[in-house]
Amino acid sequence: MHYEEIPTPTLCLDLGILEQNLDRMANYCRDHGLDLRPHTKTHKTPEVAGMQMDRGAIGLTVAKVGEAEAMTAAGLDDIHVAYPVYGRDNLRRLAQLARKNRMIISLDSETIAEAVSQAVAEIGVSVGVLVEFDGGHHRCGVQPGQACVQLAKAIEKLPGLSFKGIMTFFGNVWGSEENRLVQTRQVSRAVEQALEAFVLEQIPVEIVSGGSTSSPLLSHLVPGLTEIRPGTYVYNDLNTFYQGLCRIDDCAARVVTTVVSTAVPGGAIIDAGSKTFS
Repeated sequence: MHYEEIPTPTLCLDLGILEQNLDRMANYCRDHGLDLRPHTKTHKTPEVAGMQMDRGAIGLTVAKVGEAEAMTAAGLDDIHVAYPVYGRDNLRRLAQLARKNRMIISLDSETIAEAVSQAVAEIGVSVGVLVEFDGGHHRCGVQPGQACVQLAKAIEKLPGLSFKGIMTFFGNVWGSEENRLVQTRQVSRAVEQALEAFVLEQIPVEIVSGGSTSSPLLSHLVPGLTEIRPGTYVYNDLNTFYQGLCRIDDCAARVVTTVVSTAVPGGAIIDAGSKTFS
């Protein structure tokens, strides 16, 4: 089908570009000994998630329980919910997912840990837990260091929870290449500080999870990191392009539209509004 025959507005994906993007990230992780647990929030599509798994991803990252339900319904397993889960209905659904699937959650408070513990213990299942610490983005997370250890110890005492490691979000790694390098060093110091606290307490840390859209190809500069959670790389977008992280030809997603009016001099109107593109 020629693009002029497509009903508009329509989101179109270039499969070849998508596959190149997936291969590039998978190869980077293999070359640097990092596990890849990609975030699905960009594509929210089990078919694309399956392509990521086929290329060596160890599991998937999601932002909420509903996304986890969609992925597990498609037969995909080993899901990390990388945003605090709270509320009776969300916790009930999380516990149900843990009946048949390997689930890992991130949290940064005893309050949420206790709520998750109650939900999973009621039906006799368990979930792995990553303690989230603030790597500099100031969105979620306890302070790196002793606060991480204290929360990990509290988690280990709660039924149905198993401390697996620590995680942070590299959202502060952003901007020019120089800025991203500076911020990567800041994140590295936070990771080092967090890990040192566990070494002093002789508590093993199996998983050290990090990542963001603009940081994945700098992840090898963060000592101690075991896995990354990039998301936007599957399609790329103008944010990644403007930071020099991809070429415009590496953007796999396009919205095909039709010009429907040129009556006003110097302008053109298409059949897609701003909400279509967002």
